[in-house]
Amino acid sequence: MPNRIHKISSKEISATYQKTVLPNGIRIVSEEISHVKSISIGVWIDSGSRNETESTNGVSHFLEHMVFKGTENRSTQQIARSLESVGGYLNAFTTKEHTCYYARVLDEFTELAVDVLADLVQFPLFPEKEIEKEKLVILEELKNAEDDPDDLIHDYFETSIYAGHSLRFPVLGSAKNVSSFKRKDLTGYVRERYTSGNIVVAAAGSFPHRKFVDLVQKYFTLYRKSSAQPQESKISRTRKHTQEFQKPIQQAHICTGTVGYSVHSKHRFPSLVMNTLLGDGMSSRLFQNIRERYGFAYSVYSFLNMLRDTGSFGVYLGTDKKHIQQALDLVFAELRSLRTKPIPKAELQRTKAQLKGSMLLGLESTSARMMRLGTGELYFGEFTELETISREIDSVSVDDVSEVAQQLIKEDSFSTIIFAPAKN
Repeated sequence: MPNRIHKISSKEISATYQKTVLPNGIRIVSEEISHVKSISIGVWIDSGSRNETESTNGVSHFLEHMVFKGTENRSTQQIARSLESVGGYLNAFTTKEHTCYYARVLDEFTELAVDVLADLVQFPLFPEKEIEKEKLVILEELKNAEDDPDDLIHDYFETSIYAGHSLRFPVLGSAKNVSSFKRKDLTGYVRERYTSGNIVVAAAGSFPHRKFVDLVQKYFTLYRKSSAQPQESKISRTRKHTQEFQKPIQQAHICTGTVGYSVHSKHRFPSLVMNTLLGDGMSSRLFQNIRERYGFAYSVYSFLNMLRDTGSFGVYLGTDKKHIQQALDLVFAELRSLRTKPIPKAELQRTKAQLKGSMLLGLESTSARMMRLGTGELYFGEFTELETISREIDSVSVDDVSEVAQQLIKEDSFSTIIFAPAKN
């Protein structure tokens, strides 16, 4: 088994990273953190809503729910009690590119956590009765999403900028699809996507890597070879357009933006710096101008989502319906300023310090560290040391940010989605 060890020497965070690839292709990555008493474990599946079709959209998320409804070794109630009975935590989530089943327990219950997670991923039963019941649960989840316009608008935005590509699919799917799913849809998806080469087991906490590898080998016994074909992933920018939707809401919601960079882009760190400066936090330009100076929004921010081969960049805000156009004008004025005027060096240095600090603060929990390990392995196939990331951020120049701004901020390729309060 290949085994690589990288030492992290950081004043803020000190840990040991190791990686092992099992003979069946499952990758195991871990950080041993000796000063904590807990461990966070995640089983990552390299599959999400982008791997679906028009008719199967929502199946990744439906499957994530259904594995908790009984396995060959545990009933629904036994799964629910398995880790809570020892003070632990068990949950899962689905994204456009990944599905993750994760647990956090005291280190003395590490074997139990690995056992439960392996059981969920390898031996779900998908009882027909539970499938019908869970359809009702997810239909309620879809209704709940409709009642959360500041989150829902991002689904509409991604449908717009990723038109014609599977990335346009919302993670939850549609009510029509959810209502139509059968047991064969779930078992077929498991055979195709829940394969050994698609699995990463990540752990961060107080547990030696060698012992953790032994546990994963003990409980992850199934070997599945993928038959899925690589997907076409060409995405082109859309032309400028605006769509307005009437919603039964009190406040207008606006999301505007365009296709961005992938996690592998050379512009990754300059774009992170630009996004932080533009709309991350109270000191950002958007917050200071639109909220503090004009009082047009309670919530306003920019966002940058980087995926395997593409990404998105944009701005969100919520405002009174009578301020929609004024708020949009202010947003585009800030975007044009970024595109045409060099950033003052003092502002750039302050922004880079903010970005590095928030990154380090975000890694203080074992759960956050496990998430970083899992996504890092899936996207890059390796671990990136914090010092390397800090150096990359420090090296970003005024010219680097200007180049990114000029490439990204082209108004003729921006899609704008508006949720307006219904007249009645």
